[in-house]
Amino acid sequence: MSSVLVIDDEAPVRKVLRKALEMEGYKVMDAADGSQGIGLYREHPTDLVLIDILMPEKEGLETIMELRQNFPEVRIFAMSGGGLINSESCLGMAKGLGAARVYTKPIQIEGLLEDIGELLNRQ
Repeated sequence: MSSVLVIDDEAPVRKVLRKALEMEGYKVMDAADGSQGIGLYREHPTDLVLIDILMPEKEGLETIMELRQNFPEVRIFAMSGGGLINSESCLGMAKGLGAARVYTKPIQIEGLLEDIGELLNRQ
């Protein structure tokens, strides 16, 4: 069973993503910020990390850099809903840091699941 770590500061987003991923047969862990997410990944590495860019604690770009530095093989999808910072710019930076795919919130769940399946060779 493939596993996914969802890192997002919004509990409703984590809940929706968890439910959708579990319905597809993935094992899912979630974290409310980058620090918690890195700790979870360190203890239980997953096949994919789905990470929000804009978070109040350790934000997504910093988290991506730390994950990449410590776990170069980590596969990352990044997402952003915008906010005060241009989400396209942030997502471009995430891609530059090694995110395999980037998404603008609200995410189309079907497309996300298809992309995850493709990345994890589960289609």
